[in-house]
Amino acid sequence: MTAPFRSPRPARRRAPRPAPRRRPPGKRWGLRIGAAASVLVLAASGIGHAMVTGVESGLGRVDAFKGMSNRPGGGDGLNFLVVGTDGRDKLTAAEKQRYHLGGAPCHCTDTLMLVHLSADRDRASVISLPRDSYAEVPAHTDAVTGAPRPVHAIKLNAAYAEGGPSLTVRTVEHMTGVHIDHYLEVDFTSFMRSVDAVGGVEICTVRPLRDSYTGLALPVGKSQLNGGQALQYVRSRHIDGSADLGRMQRQQRFLAALIHKITSSGVLMNPIRFRDVADTMLRSVRADSGFGANDLVDLGQAMRGFSPSSSEFTSVPLASTAQTVPGVGSTVRWDPVQAPKLFQAIREDKPLAAHRDGKGPRGRVVDVPPGQVQVQVDNGSGRAGAGTSVAGELHATGFATTGAPSTSPLGTVPRTVLAYDPRWDRSARSLAVALPGAELHPVTGQGPVMQVTVGRDHRTVQRVRAEEPLQKPGGIAAITGDQAVCP
Repeated sequence: MTAPFRSPRPARRRAPRPAPRRRPPGKRWGLRIGAAASVLVLAASGIGHAMVTGVESGLGRVDAFKGMSNRPGGGDGLNFLVVGTDGRDKLTAAEKQRYHLGGAPCHCTDTLMLVHLSADRDRASVISLPRDSYAEVPAHTDAVTGAPRPVHAIKLNAAYAEGGPSLTVRTVEHMTGVHIDHYLEVDFTSFMRSVDAVGGVEICTVRPLRDSYTGLALPVGKSQLNGGQALQYVRSRHIDGSADLGRMQRQQRFLAALIHKITSSGVLMNPIRFRDVADTMLRSVRADSGFGANDLVDLGQAMRGFSPSSSEFTSVPLASTAQTVPGVGSTVRWDPVQAPKLFQAIREDKPLAAHRDGKGPRGRVVDVPPGQVQVQVDNGSGRAGAGTSVAGELHATGFATTGAPSTSPLGTVPRTVLAYDPRWDRSARSLAVALPGAELHPVTGQGPVMQVTVGRDHRTVQRVRAEEPLQKPGGIAAITGDQAVCP
């Protein structure tokens, strides 16, 4: 037990789109940074096709599918490629300084997400594509020099700089085997303005988050973020060792929180406020030329029935080690077994996560995944079988219980005691959440195993869960939107 917490795909016939009807707006998420929210907010407000058409005309347009051939066959549902670029030209000098946005943009994709809206429109699947993924781009004409370029290796986010939206779409389709129906692109400015337009977004965290590169500084618990702070949150890569993978997880949680805010704040039912929000959000959005008013109405109708649990989030499963490629740098490789399974599920319109029915407790989020916390339980309650019962409940909520419970050498104790080595204090705090009222006793040199003595006061074991799911052998680590928003 480790204790790391010391201080040729067959082409498929394209299925016809179902007739518009009320359905959860799962998909829209995909539109994520600003674009997502704005378009869905617009259509879902119910203020009419003519107004939707008017706002849609303000979208920037790009030919993302120019000259494309030999594309994957279409499947059930609808697929969006949503990219966030590092454009910042419309930000003020004060904003750039306040939110650490100095320097020249790289004209590359800072964020890439594949968003799948199920055929019955009752589920949205959001898959983050690591920007440092090893990719082999198809032969193309360089967007800057105009020179032809053969197939070659790059990082995935560099496809945009070399060939713009079209090469980005071609590369993603080649890597995933998923047919992309629409392309949406937003920049830093659009993101910040969109968050401010809805009045900010609430984020929860189980540990302090600080990143000197972006200026992010969040305490434990709930924080209300404005547009600039939200941008710091989704951009931060230097909080801990998780780097870009941790950033993708924060982006997913932010998306869940943003959609929750939009659907629960009354924006959709207030035409005047809605119009102001939509106008703000669409100023820096670009979409493919085929994305029009009918799509907005269709997606908006889905959004009216939207709930966080209708959505699910995951990242492409990765191989265990990074790989340095000459001329490219350090890249991450997709898992050769699990990644194809993920994209097959998307092509077959299958869910990625177990969706809750909304009943029963969700489980408190803890810092250290329960499966990485070793626990030995003793019975000091004076009640026969109490130790075995508590050990079983802790195991059921995910903790790594070890050894058979026995009678405490301390005899009967009035309160439950959790003894722990200070070097594993984060593990101890996570276990304490599951044992409300337990006394924490630091014991230097005890080692990684937590020692729990059940006292006479014990009443219950609180369900807990990790902030991010662990990858299970043969499975896909995914969470639903209701697991990502604040309780």
